[in-house]
Amino acid sequence: MVEVCLTFDNGPEPEVTPGVLAVLARRRIPAIFFVIGSKLRDPAARACAERAQAEGHAIGNHTLTHGEPLGRRGATEAVAEIAETDRLMGALHGPDRLFRPNGGGGALGPHLLNRAAADHLVAQRHTVLLWNAVPGDFRDPDGWVATAQAMLDGARETAVLVLHDLPNGAMRHLDRFLGAAEQAGVRFGAAPPEICVPLRRGVAGADFARHVAASSTA
Repeated sequence: MVEVCLTFDNGPEPEVTPGVLAVLARRRIPAIFFVIGSKLRDPAARACAERAQAEGHAIGNHTLTHGEPLGRRGATEAVAEIAETDRLMGALHGPDRLFRPNGGGGALGPHLLNRAAADHLVAQRHTVLLWNAVPGDFRDPDGWVATAQAMLDGARETAVLVLHDLPNGAMRHLDRFLGAAEQAGVRFGAAPPEICVPLRRGVAGADFARHVAASSTA
């Protein structure tokens, strides 16, 4: 049986997130929503995140602006991307203080964090959740379903699947994808594998350093 930890990045979007939540509620599937901090300044978008939390989904920090990956930024700027989003999130944070860096299209590596950002995440006892299945719904809003199905068919461990609650039309296929996956025996709601959690409540695992650039600038 393939197990999936379902996640959504780059929201909340008032035109899209409520529909995603409705699908998840109908199918009783839990998810994690990694929000862009600047979007929480919009009361309608914040209400979406609050609804997601109230309906049992976890909310995580996905940087303030989702610009250049933090490993390619200066120390002060990178820390601010995390800290300001934490401030805007407030009570949306759960006990794990989830954080997901911007990979720039789903790539993993030392571009994800610089040393200052990594040290800040440790000091603030964050949990970093990465990914191992990115079907590209953000660039292929109609074809991502087939890509995701192929990824799950080939999964050898729990898949941390990254989708995006963005207004590009991709989420109109969400219910169809989830239904087909469940019929194929996929179980949603799984805990992520350890390899996708290089930092847990401020404690670094063996792979954390692989995602940190060698040095930070001021």
